Amino acid sequence: MQSDDSSLDPNELRVVQLAARRALDRAAGWGVYPTPIADVLTAANIKVAPASIFDPRRIMEYLIGKAESTAVAVRSAISKMFGLADTLDNTIHIDHTVRESKQNFLKLHEAGHLELPSHRKIFRIFQDCEKMLDPDISDLFEREANNFARFVMFQGDGYRDMAADHPLSIKTPMKLASKFGASIYASCREFARTNHRACAVYVLEPITYHPETGARAQVRRIEVSPSFGRRFGRPGETVITRSHSLGRVLPIGRKMTKATTVSMTDLNGQAHECLAEAFDTTFNVLILVYPKKALTPNVFA
Repeated sequence: MQSDDSSLDPNELRVVQLAARRALDRAAGWGVYPTPIADVLTAANIKVAPASIFDPRRIMEYLIGKAESTAVAVRSAISKMFGLADTLDNTIHIDHTVRESKQNFLKLHEAGHLELPSHRKIFRIFQDCEKMLDPDISDLFEREANNFARFVMFQGDGYRDMAADHPLSIKTPMKLASKFGASIYASCREFARTNHRACAVYVLEPITYHPETGARAQVRRIEVSPSFGRRFGRPGETVITRSHSLGRVLPIGRKMTKATTVSMTDLNGQAHECLAEAFDTTFNVLILVYPKKALTPNVFA
């Protein structure tokens, strides 16, 4: 399982959220849907390079006349890179080949590097490669930039408050993803970790097949709501196979699996009847799990 990519201590989080709040204030972005990322960037005087450094022609232009060792290193780095923030001219470069919802997050992530004073002071250029953007990130500045992007994208507590008025169903974060301009992946994570009801979201890698266990999916991360964590803890599975209680809801040969009864054991060893729903984004499989009693307000609160 990937490690947490967004934990900050209260003081660090307060500084990041203050900067993110200022960014939304400047853009008059509160209550505007989808979140007006272009306005946030414009209000901060941040430019998005129209011809990205990730364009193969730009890469080749840069490599002309460089030593072979430099060329190899640059090609390797660029092949894994998604975004770059240049503090010299307040410009961000985004890989335009990735899906739009991911570009939205990348823009805000890079804007976070430019908006947080400590980042600008220490580094002139931030380079975010695939490894750095994976959930195993432990670097403080990356976690701060992730939290900046998350706060702006979901407008502080706006997403949480809106989700509270919607059904406890995987269709809710899917719907809210398009409303806020986020990816379904990011929306499902936010849905679980800010929900007042007991629920958890399993983020799985694409389903593969093993000659002995059959269909299986590696666990990328698990997000839990506060009330779920207090009752059940944070699950620690690293793989979901057909023999696992959640194996029944793996969406094999289909995009979604309807709510299916499963059993989960709480921290006191007591079994609970739960419901699990799944959706295959093609990039990940997302499973929402919640106790049937979580459908009753304030249970486990």
